[in-house]
Order: sequence, then C-alpha cells, then structure tokens
Amino acid sequence: MQTNVEDLGALERRLDVSVPQQKIETEVESRLRRLARTAKLHGFRPGKVPLKIVTQQYGPQVRQEVIGDVLKKNFSDAVREKNLRVAGYPRFEPKTPEGDATQFEFSATFEVYPDVVLGDLSTVRVEKPVVSVTSSDVDKTVEVLRRQRIQFEPAGRPAQSGDRINIDYRGVIDGVEFAGGQAENFTLVLGEGRLLKDFEDPLIDMSPGQSKTFEVTFPADYHGKEVAGKTATFEVKLNGVEASRLPEVDEEFAASLGVASGDIEKMRDEIRANLERELSKRVNARLKEQVMQALLDTTTIQAPKALVEVELERLMQDARSDLVSRGMNAKNVPLPRDLLQDRAQRRVSLGLILGELVKIHGLHPKPEQVRAVVEDLAQSYENPAEVVKWHYSSPDRLNEVESAALEDNVVTWVLENVTVMDKPMTLDELMGRS
Repeated sequence: MQTNVEDLGALERRLDVSVPQQKIETEVESRLRRLARTAKLHGFRPGKVPLKIVTQQYGPQVRQEVIGDVLKKNFSDAVREKNLRVAGYPRFEPKTPEGDATQFEFSATFEVYPDVVLGDLSTVRVEKPVVSVTSSDVDKTVEVLRRQRIQFEPAGRPAQSGDRINIDYRGVIDGVEFAGGQAENFTLVLGEGRLLKDFEDPLIDMSPGQSKTFEVTFPADYHGKEVAGKTATFEVKLNGVEASRLPEVDEEFAASLGVASGDIEKMRDEIRANLERELSKRVNARLKEQVMQALLDTTTIQAPKALVEVELERLMQDARSDLVSRGMNAKNVPLPRDLLQDRAQRRVSLGLILGELVKIHGLHPKPEQVRAVVEDLAQSYENPAEVVKWHYSSPDRLNEVESAALEDNVVTWVLENVTVMDKPMTLDELMGRS
C-alpha cells in the first residue's frame, strides 16, 4: 500500500492510497468461493452451485463489498501510519488509473482536529453575583403561590379588573365577520392582558346580562395580519362575573404545599431552602456562562466543518422533537438554521477547548463528584433515593451527569485563574424579575 497526504486547507486533508489490484481480485474470488459453499439457487442443491454461476449472480455485489472494506481498512491503516486525528467521516473517491492498471487507487478527503492553543486568562474578569435570600423574598414567593391557588366565586356586582368574566362576542369589519372575531362562553380574567386593552377596558363596570357595542382598532403589527391596522365593531354580552379570592396563609395552605403538619414556619423554611437552592443554581449558571465565553474569547480555534454539521443536525433533530412534543407539525415549521449553525459552531469549539483543558490539567470528575451531582439533582424530587437509583441504572443518564461534573471542574479551574469580582444584587435581579 502506498499513501500520500496533501493539505487542502487549515484542517482539510486529502489522502491518496494505492492498493495492488491483484489483492482485490484475490479477496473477491475468496469470498465468492466461500459463498458458493452455501449458496441456494433454483435447480441446484445447496453448496453445489458452479462458481461461474455464483460469480454471475453475486460478483458485482461482492466486488463492491470488497472495495468498501479495502477503502475502510487501508484508510484506517494510513491514518494510523501518518498519525492523523480524523474529525468526522472521510469522503472516498476512486481515481482514474494513469497507465498502471495493476493498482487500485482512491482518494479520501477529510478534516483533522485542530491544535488547541489555550489563551491567557490572567486578564479576564468574571463577576460573581452575591445574593442572599431575605424574609421579603420569602413573602413574595408566598404571594406567588397564593395567586397560583386563586379561587373565583360569584361577585354579585359589576365587573372589575381582576375578575373572571364569561362573555359572548361578535366582531365585524365593514359589516363582515372575520376569523377569530366570534365566540360564545369565552372566559378571561380582566387585566391579565390576554386580549387587547381596547377590548377589555369597555368591559369594566358591565353587569351580568348587559350588552355593549364598541370599536377596537387592531395595532399595525398585530399577529393576525388579515385584521392588522383595521377597525372592528364588537357586540359583547356579559354572561357572568366572578371575583377572585386568595387563600389564607394558614395550616390548610401549608398542607397544600406539602407540609403535612400545616406548620407555617416550617413552610417558610422550606420555601427559603428552595429559593437558596435556586439561587445557587442561578449563580453557578452566571459564572459558567462567563467562564465559557472567556474560554472562547481567549482561545483561537477553527472548528472542523464535519463536526459542526453533525452537531447542527443533532440540534435540528432536537428542535423537531420539541415541536412534536408540543403537538406541532415539524414539517410545517421552518427551523432557524442560521441560529442553530452559530450554536453548533459554539458548542463544537467549546467541546474542543474543554477537552484540551481536561487533558492538560487532569480535570476528569471523580466518582464521588458524580455522586454529589446526582444527589443534588435528586433533592428537588419527592423520593431522592429513587431518583439517584434511576440515574445510576442508565449509562446514558450517568454520562450526562459526568459531563456536567466535568464542566463544573473546568469552571472551578478557570475561576482560580481569572479575577473574580463580587457583584451584590437582589434575588429579583438575579432571577431577572422586575
């Protein structure tokens, strides 16, 4: 076997391989003889089919299989001999013989992994959110939980903001009904902004049984393009009004949150613990995001196109699966390929950088680290022990956890090599709440 490697670019290579034609012919004949011993053809006893007929029947197929095997084996041997790190899959092409018909020649075009030269992190600054959970944060969370358990009951008065109302409505534009402009027994909570403000405002102070006619002009950028910028006349009948009632913060409320004893202070302690757990996750996520960006910013790297394409296809498949899980037809929804392309490029580049860091600094996670991550994940479930067992029962699930632990090790190492600056903020600011 003769080989020659040619550089086609920063990462692209072409490997030319030459294999004696006789070697291929010998292997083809050998396989056909083995096949003849078991071949079953009409008119012949098993194993008694003449080699000539077996060759006529199966020769082209066997030759293709042999050539395919020769390509793979000789490519692998040549890559090993030249000490090449192949990224993705090669593209094989047969070459036209130039005078020497005794040789089978082919070329394989492929990419190699780039050399990763890690950047200087000494000038990088990372902001670490400094947040504590206050009694006010617990109070706000209790109010959110109360609103999630809001109940409605007949109001016996005209409608007000915050009430749940039931209406029939019919809308026309220039005297003609339009799609989505009619409904019966439609329920909404006034003030939630589910409908246009100009539609909701006239419903304030209406009483059950009352009807009202008014005009609504749809915004020019309204999602329903057929009515955008147009003025509709609506006739609305109010069927019923229900006032909201928030549950009292009592033993029954605490029990509804899983505190069997109904102890209010224990409920608040559990809420605080959950907030602190979420706080820790958000802080770590902020730090991780900055660390990964710092690694990308300080390291010059060219991601192999083949690996980016594989990652892009995986992201697109995930997007399709997400659409299907939401009951949508993935074929009818255009996927943001350009956006996903950038994300794929980023993920491949980060993967190569992380791999180099792990190799150089020995950042592989230890079993006890993986166990700690699994147990932390399990804490938010009702039966943590079962969740831990569930993770360890599947190699794929455990691999995901090991990857997370590996990234944690990388983040820890980077934070030791950059300047970390504390940034005081409130819990609402950290959570992105106004």
